[in-house]
Amino acid sequence: MINTRNVISVCWLLLCTPFMYAQDLSKYREFQLGMNLHAVAEKIDARPSEVKVLHQRPALIQELAWRPQRGFGSSREAESVNEVLFNFYNGELFRMVVSYDQQRTEGLTDRDMVEAISATYGIATQPAAKIVLFSSSYIYNDSEKVIARWEDSQSSLNLFRSSNQPRFGMLIVSKRVDALAEAAIVKAIRLDEQEAPQREIAREKKEGEESRAAQAKARPANKADFRP
Repeated sequence: MINTRNVISVCWLLLCTPFMYAQDLSKYREFQLGMNLHAVAEKIDARPSEVKVLHQRPALIQELAWRPQRGFGSSREAESVNEVLFNFYNGELFRMVVSYDQQRTEGLTDRDMVEAISATYGIATQPAAKIVLFSSSYIYNDSEKVIARWEDSQSSLNLFRSSNQPRFGMLIVSKRVDALAEAAIVKAIRLDEQEAPQREIAREKKEGEESRAAQAKARPANKADFRP
């Protein structure tokens, strides 16, 4: 006789299995979207001077670059990542741009890369879409074609092949915060363009004042020492 309770338990387990093994799309290695700048800097041993300020208003947009350390000789690790760029919105990690090492991915096809990443993040889709890359290393409107995408309601991972260099990359973003940051960056660029003439006037005025102060300081000594 079939035990109804056991059947229900098995069915429930089968239904829950995909969720039990569902991957956290907000996490890349030991980094989690939503982490603060200090926590990320601690993990990668970054100095405060390594943090770049991309925009200061209407929101603070910062960037931090990390190149994973490699061993030497027989201890050398097969590290596939060349660099990771972390972007922060008001101190919150909302975007990671991973650049894979060209030598470590040489000969790999798009399918090879999708299979490797799917082993961690599950089944991918292949949308006809492009992603925008922005940082101190990219022009704001640079875009790349998406090879494959892994996403849920909160996060999105996008595999792409760089159009500027022969290497693969992956963009990991918080959908909500990325939208806020993109709007803030567009506004920051517009403000910078509007205020550029005034800043140039202020720069020229400051340089003039500094030049006159330097001349005034040097004048007494030079006047006393001058011999025609």
